[in-house]
Amino acid sequence: MAKIIAIANQKGGVGKTTTTINLGAYLASNKKRVLVVDLDPQGNTSSGLGIVRDQLSGDLYDVLLEGTPAAAVARETAVDGLYVLPASPVLAAAEVELVAVPQREFKLRQALEQLDYDYVLIDCPPSLGILTVNGLVAAHELIIPVQAEFYAMEGLGQLVQTVQRVRKGLNPKLRLMGVLVTMHNGRTSLSAQVHEEVKRHFPDTVFDTVIPRNVRLAEAPSFGKTIMHYDGWSKGARSYKALAKEVEKRAGVKR
Repeated sequence: MAKIIAIANQKGGVGKTTTTINLGAYLASNKKRVLVVDLDPQGNTSSGLGIVRDQLSGDLYDVLLEGTPAAAVARETAVDGLYVLPASPVLAAAEVELVAVPQREFKLRQALEQLDYDYVLIDCPPSLGILTVNGLVAAHELIIPVQAEFYAMEGLGQLVQTVQRVRKGLNPKLRLMGVLVTMHNGRTSLSAQVHEEVKRHFPDTVFDTVIPRNVRLAEAPSFGKTIMHYDGWSKGARSYKALAKEVEKRAGVKR
């Protein structure tokens, strides 16, 4: 059975998509079958993995609203063992259309039930709407990326409340795998202060791995490549390789 991990934070620009793509690539490089679910209508995860949206014959909207089997929509990527359920801007309509659908919060979980992967990584949109709730209901574990910047903690309380409501009413098995500090600048005291603040709020759950602010990480998506293939020796690449090892270790432990 696949280990399903949602990557969520309603604050945009914190590294959700970068983390989903590169964590998926390094898990796949460890001989794992990995599916990335692009739950964000912006479709940046899809394009970052080299998917040309204009050439798609189906996407996640068809899975959630039309009942198309997820296996029929999943696409191979350039990374061996890494697949993606792509998104396009039409997925934004699902926020409205799912409101009238019975059991709307469970649509993604139902779609993923019969798939044969070792890991499923869900890139949630920067909001706490019905799409993100679908991601949290489908997941076994949650990773929260938090950028090492001044407003890092802003809105996290609201996310934690949403997670608690999902646990209580929809998915009691959802667990916080860890909080990931991203965009860390080791040359500034602010990054260190934010890191300590995050550890104070989330004791024993912050990942040891810290993702640095790295130009090569920012460049890779414009070439439709993971950091592993764009610059495998960069600081960003080494960090995501270390994160993949940490995730595999935590995924094997009941938390």
